[in-house]
Amino acid sequence: MHGIIATWRMAKEGIELAEGLLKDGETSGKAIEAAIRAVEDFPYYKSVGYGGLPNEEQVVELDAGYMDGDTMSVGAIGAIKDFANPISIAKKLSEEKVNNVLVGAGAEKYAHEFKFEEKEMLTDRAKAFYRKKKKELSQELKPYDGHDTVGMVCLDNSGTVTAATSTSGLFMKRSGRVGDSPIVGSGFYADSEVGGATATGLGEDLMKGCISYEIVRLMKEGLTPQEACEKAVNDLDKKLKEKRGAAGDLSVVAMNNKGEFGCATNIAGFSFSVATEELEPTVYLVTRQEDGHCTFEVASQEWLEEYMRVRMAPVEE
Repeated sequence: MHGIIATWRMAKEGIELAEGLLKDGETSGKAIEAAIRAVEDFPYYKSVGYGGLPNEEQVVELDAGYMDGDTMSVGAIGAIKDFANPISIAKKLSEEKVNNVLVGAGAEKYAHEFKFEEKEMLTDRAKAFYRKKKKELSQELKPYDGHDTVGMVCLDNSGTVTAATSTSGLFMKRSGRVGDSPIVGSGFYADSEVGGATATGLGEDLMKGCISYEIVRLMKEGLTPQEACEKAVNDLDKKLKEKRGAAGDLSVVAMNNKGEFGCATNIAGFSFSVATEELEPTVYLVTRQEDGHCTFEVASQEWLEEYMRVRMAPVEE
């Protein structure tokens, strides 16, 4: 049994690549890395990798995390600049005994030492988005409310579960800001005895619930991936509203070690991509009911075409 699930439609091509690798007997770790690299390298996805939107100083700072559910090994980087594939650096860090989480200049020094590809990640398109946003904001720069991390959970035929993330974080964030994505237990978590989970949304709020770990813990207690995702999101959403008056975007996906999957969100417009032995790579659109239950349906061809049209349209400044 194998499978892979990811946040958002933007992961579909990566999921297709990983599915082919898994069918050929490739490991979960290599498949998930290849899938996320595909998202990082595509310039029209403005929240991950090349073409990712910059911080308030017009610098692209990237975060990524990786976890092996067999060994519990983790690697993560935060606020790294000018390297093409942060997921590969995070995965390499997971092989170290210590120093598994590096940020800023330290992460860049490590990446340079191990000869990871250096690349200017700020594209002309991203610069245009920055100029447009700056014009719209007459006074103080405030973070854009989009924060579409690509997060994945992968199961291979040997039963190994991995989880990984990659993001450029909040548009116009403060320099050095790190969200949930590279934080083990918040942005991602994997345990091959149970399964894995990953999150996307407002990192500052997702971290308050250690939400990916919580989903895996709930699955270990016997909940299905769908039940675990819904309980984790609804409980955190409720607590944040009770204690703080509001909750940011919270969206998650999970897969257990049987290849069963689930999702949950507190927003409209969440999507995810998934493939298993029985299911070809598919994009689902998620709907949250008033009671917090989430249903999902296959995205239509019309929706998929419109998605790409919007993302590849010229930037009108």
